[in-house]
Amino acid sequence: MGARVIGIGAALPERVVTNDDLAATMDTSDSWIRERTGIHERRIGSSTSVLAIESARAAMEMAGVHSEDIGLLILSTSTPDKCMPATASEVSAELNLTCGGFDINAACAGFAYGFIVASSMMKSPTGPKRLLLIGADSLSNIIDWTDRSTAILFADGGGAVVLEYTNADTLLGWDCATDGKYASILYCDHGSTVVMEGREVFKVAVRAVADSIATTLEKADIRASDVDVLLPHQANIRIIEAVCKRTGIDFAKSFNVIAHTGNNSSATIPLSMTKAHESGVLLPGSIVVMTGFGAGMTWATTVVRW
Repeated sequence: MGARVIGIGAALPERVVTNDDLAATMDTSDSWIRERTGIHERRIGSSTSVLAIESARAAMEMAGVHSEDIGLLILSTSTPDKCMPATASEVSAELNLTCGGFDINAACAGFAYGFIVASSMMKSPTGPKRLLLIGADSLSNIIDWTDRSTAILFADGGGAVVLEYTNADTLLGWDCATDGKYASILYCDHGSTVVMEGREVFKVAVRAVADSIATTLEKADIRASDVDVLLPHQANIRIIEAVCKRTGIDFAKSFNVIAHTGNNSSATIPLSMTKAHESGVLLPGSIVVMTGFGAGMTWATTVVRW
């Protein structure tokens, strides 16, 4: 038993902030940012709930489902609109859902965590037959726009999928972990802005993600060469390149949107999935790897048979 994706949706704010825009207010340049991150521009200027609602509606429209068809809502975010209630509550009201709903916070690994949780719940005999999984973040609200180490990276975005119960075994393997001793290299206190030690995050992320992918592939009895599509968290193109080199997954199989979206935290994997879908590579039977990492340091990987 498992869950299959029947609808995918994405949402990005209208406002585009280019590298040249940032260079006008801080000591940086378009070439400096591109070389170190792969980012050309990013989108900012919306709330988590708005992005979640817009992406969810797009996913539901693609799936051809209505509010009464959704049996559970899971929203992954580290930038909720309020301390309480969960942002899932506002999203649920706007979508006219009558099912249960809750937020999860695993930082930028949240969507992969959510996929694991959703798949597990749908395998239950009394679990939902259709589930809405959303990843949305409005990171521009917690960024110090004078801090070059973070302002060039983070942005806003939303992505969603509709999952449907299937008798097929779709989630072939998964891995998730948190190493709290690295919490101090990437964090944000209440009422403050993101603090990051970029070089340390880079080193930990490459090692952790590569190991997580290798572990998950082994659990699934899948070789790196058998992977058809890689949907990685969009934090830094150099991290993705390094992970592909370490794991043996062809970089050409990764679908990356970071050049035009920046780092949208929980939204990056479904945004990458949208690009893969539009490219026509998400075919029945395809082996798809989703992997994310973020503050905590927290990471998660799934191997899915599409």
